Amino acid sequence: MSRIVGIDLGTTNCCVAVVDGGKPRVIPNKHGYSTTPSVVAVTEAGQRIVGQIAVRQAVTNPEHTVQGAKRLMGRPFDSEEAQHAAAHASYRVIAGPNGDVRIVLHDKEHSVPELSAMFLQEMRVVAEDFTQERVDRAVVTVPAYFNDNQRQAVRDAGAIAGLEVVRILNEPTAAALAYGFGRAEPKTLAVYDLGGGTFDISIVRIDEEGEFHVVSTTGDSFLGGEDFDERLMDFLMKAFYRDNAIDLRTSPIALQRVRQAAQKAKAELSSVEQTDVSLPFVIATPETGPLHLEYTITREMLERLTADLVTRTLQICELGLSYAQLAPEHVDEVILVGGMTRMPAVQRAVEEFFGRPPCKGVHADEVVALGAALAAHAIEEERDTGLHDVTAHSLGIMTAGGRFDALIPAMEPVPTKVEELFTTSRDGQAALKVVVLQGQSEWAAENTPLGRFALTNLRPGPAGTVRVRVTFTIDEDGMFSVGAKDLDTGEEKVIDVLASSGLSDDEIERMMADSAEYLAHRRAEESKEDSRQACSRLIAKLEGVLPEAEKKMAWTPVGATAVEKAKKAVTAVKTGLDEADADALTKQHALLLRVEQMIERALEKAS
Repeated sequence: MSRIVGIDLGTTNCCVAVVDGGKPRVIPNKHGYSTTPSVVAVTEAGQRIVGQIAVRQAVTNPEHTVQGAKRLMGRPFDSEEAQHAAAHASYRVIAGPNGDVRIVLHDKEHSVPELSAMFLQEMRVVAEDFTQERVDRAVVTVPAYFNDNQRQAVRDAGAIAGLEVVRILNEPTAAALAYGFGRAEPKTLAVYDLGGGTFDISIVRIDEEGEFHVVSTTGDSFLGGEDFDERLMDFLMKAFYRDNAIDLRTSPIALQRVRQAAQKAKAELSSVEQTDVSLPFVIATPETGPLHLEYTITREMLERLTADLVTRTLQICELGLSYAQLAPEHVDEVILVGGMTRMPAVQRAVEEFFGRPPCKGVHADEVVALGAALAAHAIEEERDTGLHDVTAHSLGIMTAGGRFDALIPAMEPVPTKVEELFTTSRDGQAALKVVVLQGQSEWAAENTPLGRFALTNLRPGPAGTVRVRVTFTIDEDGMFSVGAKDLDTGEEKVIDVLASSGLSDDEIERMMADSAEYLAHRRAEESKEDSRQACSRLIAKLEGVLPEAEKKMAWTPVGATAVEKAKKAVTAVKTGLDEADADALTKQHALLLRVEQMIERALEKAS
């Protein structure tokens, strides 16, 4: 079987890790970085670029560069979050054919799972380059507060990328697993996870046997570093409008420059008290000519602009503790996860709330991927992962009057199942319709619909006499399914109420084929480039030794002929190197190797 890797599919960055030599380790990408920016772009030539290269070209190609797509995973287009993204993004956000979110890049529509698959595929390539093995299975982490539709979107993204998602693991749970690796003492942890797009708080208890029990988990899947960035962006653009009466949002390039400047300033203010934001020639108009944006931002200003966001995280922490029936003083360690936890105001707020300084023993950007790798390794070895999670959302059905009847309450340990008895409400009723929902509101309309089904061909009978037992099941990934049995006839059905990412099966298959084709083309291009580089190295080596060979060998006719042939071969290969295809490069490399061997043998004889 192939290796299973752990992947942190983050809003801002992605990270892949594997257990190597008994210890989890993060695999650096080809640029040497442990994380890869979750940024994808399509160039004018139609080329897809991902990661650091996509970030570097974002200013000149803002309308076709996507970042923060994870926040739209599994969301309908008409949701508040999708509408917010459509109003603030530099790229076009439109409604898909199934009411989902689509992003337009150079006139081609892309679903959010399809874009996320590009990041997963990039992590797959990083892992394969490290392991020198085929990687087609992964444990992928998600925010603990992701609902069923969002989790299904991650599964679809994995399938498109050619990865079997063997388990979906909640990010705080993964962080707790990495923290507890090699530690044997029982503890109660609070995992405060404030990333680029989402916030989670999980209370995790480690018992004497080293098992991890999630006591409670809650969060906000639309609260994170991007909101902090937007506050600073709004401040800068309002100040610029006040001083120049020009709205920078009308220029995609100016907007992207301000976004990057705000992100940079936010990061700098974690280590300095103030920083200058300077964007020369940020915009130009016929009336004003070129204008510059120059402002000084202090840490105090940033903290004032974002104070309510930090407060919101603490309110969610209170809720998480209440679910666990614990007080802050009952927590032994506070683990900070996610890049936003580097902000001093966040660290102060967490310390004041829990009454103790947070743990400094984990890497905020890598700990989730490391935990995912540990879970992946346990699955590889077919042993228990030692993880016991809970569902973050209540699951239930719509009842009369539009109410929500929670059959599986939030914080219920998973996997779990519950049985519910349904009866007909009308004489001769032949079908029973059930609407399945997920959420915390007592009103059905305020919760997330997962699906609906109808039990048909029921035995005719008076109202209340036809009984159907329905079994609701949640697996360890937090995914939901339903089974039903007619108690009168004994007929039994298994009904999959599958959450939807907004993609049809046909779309997923097409995207899988496109993704596989892209990867094959990419691998072929990488192989060709490796051959070209190998040829270049041999050419440089031969050009270095040929002068010496000529001195030692040219005094004989045979030696002179050999040197002349070698020089012509090197020149010929060097001249056609850039235009050569893969087959030609393979032949050229073989030719250069023969030349190298010939020269080495001749030099040995001459000496």
